[in-house]
Amino acid sequence: MCELLGMSANVPTDICFSFSGLLERGGNTGPHKDGWGITFYEGKGCRTFKDPEPSCQSEIAKLVKAYPIKSISVISHIRQGNRGRVCLENTHPFTRELWGREITYAHNGQLSNYHDLKPDYYRPVGNTDSELAFCWLLDKIREKYPKRPSNMASVFRYAAKLAHTLREKGVFNMLLTDGVYVLAYCTNNLHWITRRAPFGKATLIDADMVIDFQKETTPNDVVTVIATRPLTNDERWQKMEPGEFALFKMGEKI
Repeated sequence: MCELLGMSANVPTDICFSFSGLLERGGNTGPHKDGWGITFYEGKGCRTFKDPEPSCQSEIAKLVKAYPIKSISVISHIRQGNRGRVCLENTHPFTRELWGREITYAHNGQLSNYHDLKPDYYRPVGNTDSELAFCWLLDKIREKYPKRPSNMASVFRYAAKLAHTLREKGVFNMLLTDGVYVLAYCTNNLHWITRRAPFGKATLIDADMVIDFQKETTPNDVVTVIATRPLTNDERWQKMEPGEFALFKMGEKI
């Protein structure tokens, strides 16, 4: 299956350290060699980099890894394809507009008997179960909320309720964001960690890299990282339970 990476922070933060570990799993220390992608939010806009090549070999991934783009909300994905061919249009994350906001999503898992998901407004570009599920989910949100509600947290809680339905069709681990909130939904494998002062050092599992966060942060920084599997071997990651969701805003779990 695929692997997910997400970040929510209270100040614009680069994700180079965590991304460096994830990339290695895309064909080097892991089998997820069927493409990768990452989306960074900057205000109401977002910039996305995708490549159907293995992330451990991708020149675009090397560029992103070396260029510290700062953001408060990030979603990334490395793919091990099981539905749909290996190509750019089937590469996560996927993004659609809703109420004048860019909504970005990535999925890890595999669904069965999903052809009854028939979205009316949003249509998939590729032919993966993941993108179809995203279009169906956004259709349901748009149906319930024709206009953008003042309380966006309620929208993400409703998305988690919809994810329960998708989970009945197979494995559905998901990250979803509007650039402010980041929703993590777990079926079988998802972890998160919140880093705050006092900061310490961390060592990647998949790459020979150590970072001293105290030198890279201020005492007021709060950064949460979400990953399919822990990326470091000397920190305490929180493992999510099947059917559990966690909603983050500005680095904090709410």
